[in-house]
Amino acid sequence: QVQLVESGGGLVQPGGSLRLSCAASGSIFSTNPMAWYRQAPGKERELVVAITSDGSTDYVDSVKGRFTISRDNAKNTVYLQMNSLKPEDTAVYYCHIRYSRFWGQGTQVTVSS
Repeated sequence: QVQLVESGGGLVQPGGSLRLSCAASGSIFSTNPMAWYRQAPGKERELVVAITSDGSTDYVDSVKGRFTISRDNAKNTVYLQMNSLKPEDTAVYYCHIRYSRFWGQGTQVTVSS
């Protein structure tokens, strides 16, 4: 059974940084595209960024230049470096193996002064 476990969320002031991690169990990780989604209160879950198995990336416009996704296939881990955080980035962030039914439990990111 595949499991995804996120970590790294928390409370940060506007302009600050956080690094999220998503550790995956199982051998499925290295051959599959991964993604980070987020869901803010009262809003639908949205795709933030995706990364293919060979490292190609695709970001939503609102985070371009501020967020960076990366993956370490040897560690079965995908990361999301978030810089210059804004209050509108506040949400629960989810890790997902694209085109599958596998999601992490989510990690809360709160950007507030």
